[in-house]
Amino acid sequence: MKKIIYVPGKNPKPPADLHREQLLRCLVHGVKKINPEVADEIAASDCFSLVAWNRHFYEAERDVSQITPWIDRLLSLDSYPESDREAVRTVRYRLARTFYQLGDMLPWLIPAIPDERIRSSIQDTELYFNNKGNIACRVRDVQKQPLREAAARDDKVLLIGHSMGSIIAYDSLWELNHLEDMQSCVDCLLTIGSPLGVNYVQKRLVGLRNKQGPDYPGNIRTWVNISARGDLVALDRSLANDFRKMVEQNHIESITDHHTGIYNHYRDDKGLNAHKSYGYLVNPVVARTVADWWAST
Repeated sequence: MKKIIYVPGKNPKPPADLHREQLLRCLVHGVKKINPEVADEIAASDCFSLVAWNRHFYEAERDVSQITPWIDRLLSLDSYPESDREAVRTVRYRLARTFYQLGDMLPWLIPAIPDERIRSSIQDTELYFNNKGNIACRVRDVQKQPLREAAARDDKVLLIGHSMGSIIAYDSLWELNHLEDMQSCVDCLLTIGSPLGVNYVQKRLVGLRNKQGPDYPGNIRTWVNISARGDLVALDRSLANDFRKMVEQNHIESITDHHTGIYNHYRDDKGLNAHKSYGYLVNPVVARTVADWWAST
């Protein structure tokens, strides 16, 4: 059986059933443009599940009515405006990226980062890594359960991790592999808008900070990473070089990056958000990755 497990990024989300509905809606919309038959199969099956970790991390939930009009707008577009591409080429964006790169090398500069969303992302990531109140362990337990169930059924799993969800996915896979001896777990790991290339994150990943144990998970067959231009959370858009030892040490068959010409066209009342999950899920490169995986399994 094929299973697509989605791990969302940070911030409060709508109730899990409503959040899942909107994510699946975007994914099917994107895949339909690449392979309508696969899109219909995904929509008709019960293959798509959501790891609703956010409700354990935040006290609030978001009203889904705040996002559905913007998703409706995104899905209604036949073509995307050139202004979206221009928005991530501005001097302001390049300065923000430079500032964030400096903050990654010099953490004491982080409070001065001008982009509030980036500061918030770092703060939430720090809360996770500090494991305050055992929160990181609880979140990883939520992530591990559907992976254990899928492994018990010998399902073919596509695990999609967006943003901080890619960190949770990576850490959970390491623990399943090295603490529970789960040797085969994920057929394909797809990371979108991932901060796993950032120095601050890499120094704090479970396997890499535990020098007494193996450094990398060995229960992923292939890994595809997709990063949009203008996505400041995915500061380092290439992961194959950072995790090349996984391939060299035969922990994984391949790691592939896609970042050239990738754009995220999600807009809301605050303007373009090149990091938003819904925009990634309708992207043709993401959609083709999902469609090709589905058709090949």
